[in-house]
Amino acid sequence: ALQRPFGGRGILLGGLAGVPPGRVVILGAGTVGTHAAKVAVGLGAEVVILDNNREQLKAIEKRMDGPFQTDMALPETIARYLTEADLVVGAVLTAGARAPLLVDRNLLGQMKRGTVIADVAIDQGGCFETSRPTTHTDPIYVVDGILHYCVPNIPSATPRTATYALANVTLPYILNVVRLGLHEALRADPLLQHGLNVHQGCITHSAVAQAHKIGL
Repeated sequence: ALQRPFGGRGILLGGLAGVPPGRVVILGAGTVGTHAAKVAVGLGAEVVILDNNREQLKAIEKRMDGPFQTDMALPETIARYLTEADLVVGAVLTAGARAPLLVDRNLLGQMKRGTVIADVAIDQGGCFETSRPTTHTDPIYVVDGILHYCVPNIPSATPRTATYALANVTLPYILNVVRLGLHEALRADPLLQHGLNVHQGCITHSAVAQAHKIGL
């Protein structure tokens, strides 16, 4: 999408000798943000990672190699970095709840024309005011000259790899439920408890209840 034929600014993220690289701003230092940063750094882009959790930023600084920058995701900080960005990745997550809106339409108007937004948080409503779900076959639309990539369930584009990856992380929990029974497995594993959303017809996850405006 950064390429000129697709409506982008004609930016090669890694740049070339004597030509500066593209600038990537990542909102969120969780799993998605970390992997997006690794890819962008690997391509040779200038990378900035923003998060409102200082411990998350410290953790990503320890885990990642290569040149990148971190900063706190304050409104004024987000606004400053977005006006300099060529690519913005929205990777914020609130477990079970709607993603927080970090970028409004007014801020969009301050960004460079042809900048690309990839809103990975679209599965939970998106973190840009102008985000709306698209599809793999028609992934991009333009608002105020800014390209929006807002495809929900991005892993479905690689279903074989995604299925094996999901099975690898969920199978141990399933085997524990089979071996111990649901209630005993929940008592024995705090992580499994955190994954319980509904039980006996009642919502048991506070963020899910709030998102759907239903009491626990």
